[in-house]
Order: sequence, then C-alpha cells, then structure tokens
Amino acid sequence: MSQLTTDTREPVNVICIQWGTAYLAEDINRLFSMVSRHTTHPLRFYLFSNENLPGLAPEIIQHPEPGVDLPQAKGNLNYRKTVGLCTPNLADLQGKRVFFFDIDIVIMSNLDALFDYPKDERFYIINDWNTKGDHVGQATCYSFIVGSLAYIKEHFEQNQDAVIARYGTATQQYLSAKVIEKFGRMEFWPAEWFQSFKFHCLAPIFIRRFVTPKMPKPGTLVLAFHGNPNIQDAIAGRWQGPTNAKQESRLKRFYKKFRPARWIMDYWK
Repeated sequence: MSQLTTDTREPVNVICIQWGTAYLAEDINRLFSMVSRHTTHPLRFYLFSNENLPGLAPEIIQHPEPGVDLPQAKGNLNYRKTVGLCTPNLADLQGKRVFFFDIDIVIMSNLDALFDYPKDERFYIINDWNTKGDHVGQATCYSFIVGSLAYIKEHFEQNQDAVIARYGTATQQYLSAKVIEKFGRMEFWPAEWFQSFKFHCLAPIFIRRFVTPKMPKPGTLVLAFHGNPNIQDAIAGRWQGPTNAKQESRLKRFYKKFRPARWIMDYWK
C-alpha cells in the first residue's frame, strides 16, 4: 500500500506585475500554467496589479501594485515596475527570495535548475543581449531577496530628476548600476538558459521572410520577447511598428518581414 508523502521544501515564490490593459487574466493564467508545469517545487505565484481581472486562476495570489512616489515622472511605467518591486514590504515576502518573470515569455523546459541556482543573498539576472560586457542585466527574469533592494526605491524617489536625466527610460541600466553599487558586480544566470526570439530565433535579415524562425537551442529554459515582435505577432509572422510606414527606412520594412513561428503555440499554453 502506497503512502502519501508531503513535500517539505520551501515554496518557490514567483512574481509578475501587470498594469493597465496590456495583459488580460488569460495571459497571467498562461504564465502561471507554464511555470506550474515546468517545476517540481511547491509554488506560490504572485500577481501585482491594481486591475480587476475576472477569470484569474484561484491559485494566483493577487496584491495591489507596489506604490512608488512618481510626482515628476507620472505615467512612467518602466520605473513603476522596476522601482516598485524594490519595496521592502512586498506582500508577505519580506526576507524571502523571489523570481520575477515578465508576462510575455515562453517557458521551454523545466525550471528546477533555475530555482535551485541562487546560493547566497545576491541578485541574479540575464546578461543583456544588447550590451557588451557584464554591467547590464536584461530584466525578463531576475531573482532577489525581498528587502535587499529597498535602497533603490529610496534613491529613486529622492533623486528621480537626476535618475531620469541620466537613464531616461533605460530602467535596466539604472537597476544594474545600483545592484553593482551594492554587490560589486552582476551575477548572471547561465547564458544557455535564456534565449531571445528576436536575436536567436529569427533568420538573418535578408532571408528571414523565406525561412521559418528556428526553435531555441536545446537547454533553453525561457524564450524572451522584448520589444517587438511580441508573442502573438511572432506566431502570426508580423512585426508591429509605426502605423505610418514612411517613418521607417526601406531596410527596416524589409527585415520586419518573417514567416510565422507556429511552433510557439506548442509551449505557450
């Protein structure tokens, strides 16, 4: 006769943030489903949003979006997310490690290695694909101890004019600089765990309209969609851009043509 076993491991705390109408309950549910299917760890999944989202999966723990004092940068959603998640009183997570995921990702394989990877109090993030060197993180997925980044929120709220003058909307650069200021360096996830649809799946410019985007390399855990095209557009084979095509060069109009990547639908569910 088999006996029931109880998993005594601490739950993994996964967080995401949503505002406005950019994402619906079905998008949050899809992310929750992908994470749930791709880990053996007990899971607590948090959504931070001020929106009413009918149809949200009952397992998802919803809290209001973290407050940020933005009187001079009102409407700057980039800082609302990046700085807001640095709050020391993030739900009931004070002192706990959390794993942040953007909503517009596709999980390709088991995440247990990622959840087991952090071994100390440090901040972990993707090494940015757009930047040479080891000084900027790509914020599709990062992990930290809640409370350890409270100084970033305090600094931004006290110096937001100077921060915005220096970084503009480049919140990843600001976050990275402040992390390095505290920890001395960036800690990156293994490079093979994360791939970018735009950089790693699309064919070279002059043939991409004739070639289906390739799947990411074996060993990829997460496929990121940052900027354009987004997931729906990648599946459909389109690249959203300025509504007025005259705003774009001929080269841009050429390379923004590619074939549908329908294989994404096998994972994005």
